[in-house]
Amino acid sequence: MKADYDSQVDILTVVFSDAPVEESDEIKPGVILDYDAIGNVVGLEILDASHRVQNPAAMEFAVRAA
Repeated sequence: MKADYDSQVDILTVVFSDAPVEESDEIKPGVILDYDAIGNVVGLEILDASHRVQNPAAMEFAVRAA
């Protein structure tokens, strides 16, 4: 999984898989899900991220034990 925030265009992108994007769907204004050929979510884009996310340039990541 990779996350990238581009402050010049104010877009936060989270990539869940390296699979090619076959389709994208704007599920809410400014929130886009990317899908692979079989319908799995492979990415997420948030437009105008600085207005939708508290601090798009900072990330906290945690792995919880099963």
